[in-house]
Amino acid sequence: MRKLGIMLILILVATSVFSGCVVKDKITSLKESFNKDEQELQETGDTPTVIIETPENIETTPVATTETKVISLFFVNADNKLVAEERSITKVEGIARATMVELLKGPTKNDLKAAVPTTTKLLDINVRPDGLAIVDFSNELIKDLSASQSAEELAVFSIVNTLTQFPTVDKVELRVDGRKVDTLLGYVNIDDNLVSNTSLLK
Repeated sequence: MRKLGIMLILILVATSVFSGCVVKDKITSLKESFNKDEQELQETGDTPTVIIETPENIETTPVATTETKVISLFFVNADNKLVAEERSITKVEGIARATMVELLKGPTKNDLKAAVPTTTKLLDINVRPDGLAIVDFSNELIKDLSASQSAEELAVFSIVNTLTQFPTVDKVELRVDGRKVDTLLGYVNIDDNLVSNTSLLK
């Protein structure tokens, strides 16, 4: 029995040694193969080619295009008449609001002056489906306006004529600090909805 155990141990040891030799030989063979390939590359000067695949359908970001619209802004000339100054602005959904903002900036031409005080701020504007544009300004519209009938008329119709150029606006209601007012300085009645006035145009 003891002899049988010793024989089994010897067989296991022999198997391990043989397996180890096989694994060692395999590793040695792989190393030699790798070294041979590397040496051939160095001798020929070739380098491995790296292939980078580029997706065929790559979506590129579209270049933003800015569409503009030419509007008319009414300012005052040397003869105290309203004159239209054309200006190109970015076309937006709220074009009436954007136009009022431009009007409050004043003219770009030296021979014209603003009818509405440039200190005035646009508080709100709402164009209703029935064609009424309700425009709300800060109180500088009254405080900084020259005290004369002519100045009041020109200010009122600078706003009204500018807004009624749009087909969606037929009449205008002016408000100051959120309140509907009958007049700005007492010369012009603005209680009723205002329509375009061509008598003040050059």
